[in-house]
Formats: sequence, structure tokens, C-alpha cells
Amino acid sequence: MSKPAAIRTITPVLARRLAITRQRLAGPRPAPGPQGLLEVARDLGCVQLDPISAVDRSHRLVWRSRLGNYETAHLDQVVWQERRLFEYWAHCASLVLTEDYPLHHLMMRRYPGDSDWGQHTRAWMRQNDKLRRYLLAEIRRHGPVPSRQLEEDGLDPAQWVSTGWTSGRNVSRMLDFLQMQGKIMVAGRAGGQKLWDLSERVLPAWTPRERLPEREVVRRAAERALRALGVATPQHISRHFLRGRYTDLPRRLAELEKQGRLARVQIRDGAGAPWRGEWYVHSADLPLLDELAGGGWQPRTTLLSPFDNLICDRPRTEQLFDFKFTIEIYVPQSQRKYGYYVLPILHGDRLIGRIDPQMDRARRRLRINAVFAEPGPAAQADGLAVRAAIEELAAFLGATAIDYNARCLPAGWKKALLA
Repeated sequence: MSKPAAIRTITPVLARRLAITRQRLAGPRPAPGPQGLLEVARDLGCVQLDPISAVDRSHRLVWRSRLGNYETAHLDQVVWQERRLFEYWAHCASLVLTEDYPLHHLMMRRYPGDSDWGQHTRAWMRQNDKLRRYLLAEIRRHGPVPSRQLEEDGLDPAQWVSTGWTSGRNVSRMLDFLQMQGKIMVAGRAGGQKLWDLSERVLPAWTPRERLPEREVVRRAAERALRALGVATPQHISRHFLRGRYTDLPRRLAELEKQGRLARVQIRDGAGAPWRGEWYVHSADLPLLDELAGGGWQPRTTLLSPFDNLICDRPRTEQLFDFKFTIEIYVPQSQRKYGYYVLPILHGDRLIGRIDPQMDRARRRLRINAVFAEPGPAAQADGLAVRAAIEELAAFLGATAIDYNARCLPAGWKKALLA
């Protein structure tokens, strides 16, 4: 058992570059095929799902930012044909790796837990056991089946009560809870609708089934999270991958550090002041850290989904990039500062701005409602890189033209964008 190494000091720039490279947003791009899709999924651990498609579905944009323009049919192949990924709850509703099934199975067998909400949910499920058994029987008989074909008529269920949109939606709530328990899974989609089937018929035969103890789940998940983040504090790790499931994380990190699996680093700004908190790098990434410090940085310019893994932890994004990002989808239009579905612009190791796009699929035109540059000089060279990134996105979406709102472009980029 090795002793912890001396704490290494790195700059914020190097910390950002490590995080971006581990997110596969710098360096050589994986091949844009099924294996490249899986390679990215393994590095990220999970890819968030979101139904809004003002530009495209978020998970497709996350892979596009890393692979470039790939065939979406290959993603369908990996998810629905090969079953290498399945839909479950990671740090949110996500696509997760089937090979990571043991890490998620702990939550499945314990859900809904012992919190006040969990006890309420458990009691509601007991009250509605007839509905639960009916849904499982119908799915067994007819699956894969959309939820709209599953009715509760004649069952007289106890109503699910909440202050949100789920109130009274008994069938969909029971389906969600059965999914969280691992009883059923999304077996496909038809017109955006989930098709439900029994998990035993969705998961491939090669799915690992070992029942890991909680301690081992936390250890493995913490390592996966740290590798995906590049450099992180315990708080960052706890919010990533298996959010809310890191029991006794400080002790598990201490064990991993003692075993030489993790290494501490200290981040100091240009004035030499250390950043607060305990910062870790995975030992497997120390050679990469050395490579980046030695000039091996290979930057790219790309557009990020608003739900991208790099920026989904808002406090971390602000600390690492000095970039405040808020999703304004649910903000009234008159109160939005930037737009409905805004994509941040990653340029090298900086987030230099954001765009407000909308895809007109009927006319095959990508409309750029506005482009915003972060404070500071907006260099013409940066504008050219942003234009190339927008053109790459348009090609991926199948747009035959890009329409810019010339009144809402940064002065320093306007000439480059409209050229």
C-alpha cells in the first residue's frame, strides 16, 4: 500500500484543461461511430436526457460536441439494438452504461429509501398494489408498450398528490417508480413516447449482475466521477454521476488516496492564492496532467448543450470558468436575458459566449436569434472559430442555410459571422 504523494500545485488554466480533456472536448476526437459513442459514454459515465428539441435532443448534442458530426443511427444502434446503454437516474434522468448496472442496482433494490418522501412513496405504492400488479401484468403481456395504452379504469387508485405537474398522474408515477426499482425499463421510443417493457427482457444476457455492497459502489462511483471531471472536490464528486448516493464519501476518498488511486492537488491563482477546498485528480490522469503542463494541449471550439456534462454543475462551472450559466427554458420570455435554448461556446479552455439558436426543420434552416460574447475584447479570430462551430452544428442538424439576426451579434464578431 503506497503512501500519499506530496500535494502538487497547478494553475486554474491547467485545471480547466484537464477537465476539458477528460470530457473529450479537447485532444483527438474519437471516431464518429458506435465505438466512439461508447468511448465517450465511458469517459462521461452518464449523458443527461431532456425532451426539449428546439435545436436537437440534448444527449445527441452532447455526443456531437465531442465526436463532431456522427450518424444518429449509430446512437440508436448502441442504445436500442445492442443495449449498451439504458435509461436510468444518474445525476438526473440519463443514459447510463449497461456495464455499470451493478452501480445502479443498489438504488434499484433500495428505492424509494427511508426519507420522508421515500416513506410517502412507499405507502402510496402499497395503497396502489393493485395498480402496480396490473401494470406489470399488462407490460408482461403486451410490452413494449407506451404508457398511453395503460389505463387505470376500474382500479380506483389512491391519487398521487403533489404540488407539481405529476399530481393525479397515477399511471405515469407508478411507471416511474417501477423503473427506479429496476422492474421495468424503457425498451424503445415511438414518436418521442417511451415504450415500457420488463427489465429482464430489455437487459442483454451479458449484463453484469453482481450485487455490490454500498461501500464498493461508492468507491467505484467516486473514481468514475473524478475521472469524468478531471479535477474535483468531494462536493463536485457528490453532485456527479450518482448524485445523492455517496454515503460516507470522505472516508471512501481517504481510502482511495491511501491506496494511491487518487492524488491531491492545490489550485493557486495568478496571485498565488490557493482555491478553497480539497481538490483531487485520479492517479491514472497524472500522466495526462504532465502532458498538458508540457504543452500537449490540443484545443477545439464547439457549442455545448445547455445540459452538457461539462457545465451541469453550475457552481463548479462558475468557479472553473468564471462563467455564470442559467437555463432560461422555464423563465417567462420577457424575463430571459439570453434566450430559450442557449448553447455556451467553448473556445479552447474558456467559455467565451453563448448563442440562442432554433432549428426550423420544415425549412431546414438554422436560425441564430442572437450571439453573446463574454465581457472583454471579442477578437475577429474568435469570431471565425465561432462561425465554424455554428456551421458544424448546422451540418449535423441537416440545415441547408443559417440565418443570423444581424441586430444581435457582438460587434467584434459580426464581420466574421456574416462573412
